Amino acid sequence: QLQFVESGGGLVQPGGSLRLSCTASGFTLDGYVVGWFRQAPGKEHEGISCIGSSSANTYYADSVKGRFTVSRDNATNTLYLQMNNLKPEDSGVYYCAAIQLPGTYYVVQATCIITILHGMDYWGEGTLVTVSS
Repeated sequence: QLQFVESGGGLVQPGGSLRLSCTASGFTLDGYVVGWFRQAPGKEHEGISCIGSSSANTYYADSVKGRFTVSRDNATNTLYLQMNNLKPEDSGVYYCAAIQLPGTYYVVQATCIITILHGMDYWGEGTLVTVSS
């Protein structure tokens, strides 16, 4: 069975940190562009960070640049998102997703900017992040 399992969400105060993890089973992440999509309350899904298979190319939405770091471990089939200096507007459900495409610079950018969550090949159930005092 092909699936993603996300973890690491929770309640955190503004300025705090969280690390999200996402582990794939039933397929290997090698050869896939993977990323994190966020759905804030009342809003559409937004691609906030993507990374190519070799980790050479990454994308960050302007809203998270400098605060979030995406990484992946193909050996353990796991994707991570380190989130620092969290703000209330970072609250939402975070989904990991994967699409089988070459991890070139422009493909990684386009995956996050253009592709909608349900246009990816696989996506998880999501993990809730709430940033509030």
